[in-house]
Amino acid sequence: MKLSTRARYGIHAMYDLALSGSDKPQPLKSIAERQNIPEAYLEQLMAALRKEGLVISSRGAQGGYTLSDLPENITIGGIMRALEGEICVTDCLKFEDACKMAGACPTRLVVQKVSNGVNAIVDGITLQDMIDDYEMRSGKGETNQ
Repeated sequence: MKLSTRARYGIHAMYDLALSGSDKPQPLKSIAERQNIPEAYLEQLMAALRKEGLVISSRGAQGGYTLSDLPENITIGGIMRALEGEICVTDCLKFEDACKMAGACPTRLVVQKVSNGVNAIVDGITLQDMIDDYEMRSGKGETNQ
């Protein structure tokens, strides 16, 4: 499975908001610059994330975006579904008529287990997990003894 640009950029933007904290809204332009995402494209992604209730937008000179919940409550699976819809590794699991062998497919069990596994993995990773990983890799989470 390959993550789409839409999903990758959306995850990057949400991660950026999680790192920024919830104390003040982050301007779209700042997020786009920090994450190297085209601003017009990011605007589309943020609209979808706002529609799904993952971010809150505020207007005005001090406006921008904040997370709608704590980073530990926002999963990567939730972000991906907000931007891409259902996470499914093949169309035959979503649409009965996608394949002539849909009812008797020998690989259906394999595909179903892979799809379930992918969903379990992305639903098990939160923005807080990503922050913790960043801090551990950068040495910010270590204590000096």
